[in-house]
Order: sequence, then structure tokens, then C-alpha cells
Amino acid sequence: MAVLKCGRFDIDLERPRIMAIINTTPDSFSGDGLGHDIDAALRRCESAVAAGAHILDIGGESTRPGSDSVSEQEELDRVVPLVERLADWPVPVSIDTVKPAVMRASLAAGASLINDINGFRAPGAIEAVSDSDAALCVMHMQGEPRSMQAAPHYDDVVGEVIDFLDRQVRVLEGQGVARERIVLDPGFGFGKTLEHNLALMRALDRFLGTGYPLLIGVSRKSMLGAITGRAVADRTVASVAAALIAIERGARIVRVHDVAQTRDAVAVWEAVRFGAS
Repeated sequence: MAVLKCGRFDIDLERPRIMAIINTTPDSFSGDGLGHDIDAALRRCESAVAAGAHILDIGGESTRPGSDSVSEQEELDRVVPLVERLADWPVPVSIDTVKPAVMRASLAAGASLINDINGFRAPGAIEAVSDSDAALCVMHMQGEPRSMQAAPHYDDVVGEVIDFLDRQVRVLEGQGVARERIVLDPGFGFGKTLEHNLALMRALDRFLGTGYPLLIGVSRKSMLGAITGRAVADRTVASVAAALIAIERGARIVRVHDVAQTRDAVAVWEAVRFGAS
């Protein structure tokens, strides 16, 4: 049985798990940012868990293409009070951040997973997480959010992304991080064209060959808009379809905005795969 060690939780990855996106930013690309309204954020978390979320992913800094970084203190103010309120909930709390100080403060407040789009490359990031018992999501990104979609280029996108993730995993394990704490994310939409993203989706089996579980996030992204021609608010069906394709190709965690719709689709998939229960 595949298990992700995630703070006080052992996440059974025998079946797919749903990670709910909770944005505490005012400028989320998907239009669902909650800003500093902690009560609204808590209601969103309650709704996500009731709808079937297994993990809550809290983000205090927008990483949409073209976005600017926020100050360390601003991000701390957005996420730490919410993590403190969620610390005793029966689901793991993940923090989506690139800043070591936010990682440390979030872990101290009760976070169980650190989701780093920068792959723990920032100075001090590995030191901030290595001695914890939190799970770590290592993601690939070419460039930085402000400019990553300007002109992404690869000679071999699949091979280069796998090589990057392999290098970062080796660094983490060299600092004492157990492999059972690590999950990988190819980074759909982070410095990739539509063709790059499709190539990565087609090649998820190669990522499975690394021996680490995969976390996939394609919910409402521009790649789906390019395929369907639909605006962000109208990409729920495409998002659910992409999540199921990823699951069918081996992803164990899908990061989504539309939890209830994804849960229903996964339930149908599981009934076909494992039998009705």
C-alpha cells in the first residue's frame, strides 16, 4: 500500500486523493481569492471538506502567469492565522509557498504539507522543511511566475522535467528527508506551452517510473482554455476531465477548484476500477 507521510497523517494513496485549492489572495487567476477574510476562508474549507476534499491547499501568493511576488509579511498574515484555525481538523493542511519563512511559520502553526512551485530551490527552503515530518511536494517551474510564459523552451520537456525533479529529490534525501514524505508535480502551466503540457500528460507513466507519487494540478488552467475556448469560470467540465485523465495515467493526488464535481467523477472511475462499495 502506497502511503504519503504527511505530518500526523498517513495518506493512503491506493486510491486517488483530492486536494482543494483555497486561495487567500485577492488576485487569484480563477477569481476565487478570499483575501484577508478568514471567516470566508474557513467557510470555503468547510465546504471543500464536506464536498469530499482529502487535503486543503492554502495559498497566500498568486502564482498566475505575470503575477508579482508579495512581501513575506503579507503572505504570513494571509496564511498563518488560517492554518492555526485548521490545525486540529481531520484533514491535512498544505501550504503553497516558495518562501522559507512562510514554510517555517506554517509548519509551526500545524501545516502537514509544503507545496513549493519552486522545488525547494530558494536559499533556506530545504533547511526550513528537512527536520519536520511534513510531506513535501516538489514541482518543476521554468523561470518565475512573472515571466514564465513569455517564451518557454525545451529540447525535451519530459526528460528535462524528470531530470530536474530527480535532482531536487536527491538533494532533499541528502538532507535527511525520507522518500515517503515526497510527492512530485510536473508543473503544468508553469513555464510550458500547450504542447509542452500535453506532452507531459501523455508521459505521466515515465514520471511514475521515478517511484514517487504524482500530484497533478490542471484545474481551470489556460491549457484547458486553449483547448476548449472557454473562459476560466466555464472550465469545470474540462478540469474534471483532465483530472480523470491524470488519475487514469497514475496520478494519486489531483489539485482542484471544483471538489464536488471531481469527487463524483472519481467515484464513478473507482466503481469501474475497484467495484461498487
